[in-house]
Amino acid sequence: MHHVGLENIFNFHKMTPEQEIESLRKELREHNHNYYVLDDPTISDFDFDMKLKALQVLEEKYPEFQDPTSPTLRVGGRVTKNFETVVHDYRMYSLDNSYSKEDLEDWEKRIQRILGDAEVAFTCELKYDGASISLTYEKGELVRAVTRGDGFQGDAVTTNVKTIKAVPLILKGNYPDKFDIRGEIVLPFEGFAKMNAERVENGEEPYMNPRNTAAGSLKLQDSAIVAQRPLDCLLYGIVGRNTGISSQWEMLENARKWGFKVPNVAKLCTSTSEVMAFVEHWDKHRHDLPYETDGVVVKVNSIQQQDELGFTSKSPRWAMAYKFKAEQVSTQLNEITYQVGRTGAITPVANLKPVLLAGTTVKRASLHNADQIAKFDIREGDTVFVEKGGEIIPKIIGVDFAKRPQNSQATEYIDHCPECGTELERTEGDAKHYCPNYYGCPPQITGRIQHYISRKAMDIEGIGGETVELLFKEGLIKNYADLYTLTKEQILPLERMADKSAENLIEGISESVKIPFERVLFALGIRFVGETVAKKLARAYKNIDALMSASQEELTAVNEIGERIAQSVVEFFENSANREIVSRLATYGIQFSLSEQQLENQTDTLKGMTIVVSGVFETLGRDELKQMIENNGGKVGSSISSKTAYLIAGDKMGPSKRKKAENLKVPIISEEDFIEMVDKRLY
Repeated sequence: MHHVGLENIFNFHKMTPEQEIESLRKELREHNHNYYVLDDPTISDFDFDMKLKALQVLEEKYPEFQDPTSPTLRVGGRVTKNFETVVHDYRMYSLDNSYSKEDLEDWEKRIQRILGDAEVAFTCELKYDGASISLTYEKGELVRAVTRGDGFQGDAVTTNVKTIKAVPLILKGNYPDKFDIRGEIVLPFEGFAKMNAERVENGEEPYMNPRNTAAGSLKLQDSAIVAQRPLDCLLYGIVGRNTGISSQWEMLENARKWGFKVPNVAKLCTSTSEVMAFVEHWDKHRHDLPYETDGVVVKVNSIQQQDELGFTSKSPRWAMAYKFKAEQVSTQLNEITYQVGRTGAITPVANLKPVLLAGTTVKRASLHNADQIAKFDIREGDTVFVEKGGEIIPKIIGVDFAKRPQNSQATEYIDHCPECGTELERTEGDAKHYCPNYYGCPPQITGRIQHYISRKAMDIEGIGGETVELLFKEGLIKNYADLYTLTKEQILPLERMADKSAENLIEGISESVKIPFERVLFALGIRFVGETVAKKLARAYKNIDALMSASQEELTAVNEIGERIAQSVVEFFENSANREIVSRLATYGIQFSLSEQQLENQTDTLKGMTIVVSGVFETLGRDELKQMIENNGGKVGSSISSKTAYLIAGDKMGPSKRKKAENLKVPIISEEDFIEMVDKRLY
């Protein structure tokens, strides 16, 4: 490669400053793409740096030509003190996991039941282990980068992500007007090793593993430090309206053309046997790759079929993660201790002799319950086999009996609460023991408050688990209603509580009165009432008074509310202390009914009806149709049965679905028929 002199970088006589700047930006973007995305550089690092410096000089001299997509932003320098929380336009779901060929075949059968006899192809991609990210592009420019967070909302880390060279700031070719692209920010092994070598040389502790280091990098306040880290970004999924993409395979190919770094390691398969061949190949060869991988993601290739399959409350039905065999180690179990959760559930914990497993040092593992301990005959002093599979928390999968000490004693599960001394209870058919001291057991009290303030619930900023523990210890709060009586003067004397921290805490609490009813209901911490159940109950009862007076029988009539949930809800509101807390929260302005806007869209028009949606639609999108069914009290079915009230048929609906509906005499209606039917019933 030849060197280019500064005088040749641009021709001062023929170009205006604006043209010089634009010419350099265009050239640098191309070189950047060649180097970081295609791994095919066409100029030397020295020449690239010279051109970049020349652009920086010009941009400083002519600030009127600044551009949020300029290659000079790659070097960082901006500092972010607080990362803004952003709600995802399209939820980032987690994936269901499979561990065997049988799991995959079962998944394929579930898909075929919904799709009928339609032919299904699968796209297989490697599952890279990094930090999930959602990038938003408008008119071909990167406008926002948001972490996965809880799937519903994450942190805007745009400034830091702009320093990652593989992320295009401006796109090429014929791209959609607006879309989100999802991917994984990873730290290649080579870069990670180099970073650690430098840290050790400087007398610092080395980082534990590439995944956590990549995730931590995104939340660094100084983007210049992020720019120095060799982060990479691999992309795999586009969401948005009118993207013009009909398959996952087409999406991968298009994303590459637009300038994204999309791994070439992907395969289009027509059967689970082909999928397994792909899995087996990469299980053997994954260590040849430059990044950490922990499995294969298998997706139904057709976007139309993906739409038809839809989502469960947590995961897409059209995708499955096949996890490579988990790494396993053996170590000594020093002690079994017991934790008390917010519902009073007791979880036994194995405290282990520290051992390195899948890139992290493991000191503890969950033992789940008394039956699990008895099943494996796990004892203190045993050498145990520890595995880190699909779960984040390691688990014990067996005992090395050859190494069991001679004086070993069988584990006797505790019968009294380790925190408050109350005798434990265990109902028939329940795997766990419970401490019944609901209002007097400290970890239950603080656990409920921590749940109440958590991100998916009331999302109260400025307060964390440690602060809750401290406030409880100091006698300032005994339940979550007490949060609203706190004053700045009360909390300022607390340990590590500065004036600004105290202000943020009080402000965060007062802001929580804006949180909508369904999330308040989840925040109350009623046993078995998760996010999805809370939404269903909020939609069915509209306000807290109606819910509080509902009988067990009435509750079970609500779609997908079983006996166990209904009993738990009734028991919660029968308790006078809970009713008093709810009453107090209402006086503080907490949202205990659906908003007027939500109520406007809510009717009982389709109550008791199960409606199946199939095909491609013109007027409303599939998701809007489903939302309309639920807003009007109906249930969206995934497959046709004798209980199906209507089948809404769109274009490209599978012939087997139509045939099944005709055989079962299920009325088949169009999108227009359905909209008209709802409108007629409303008036």
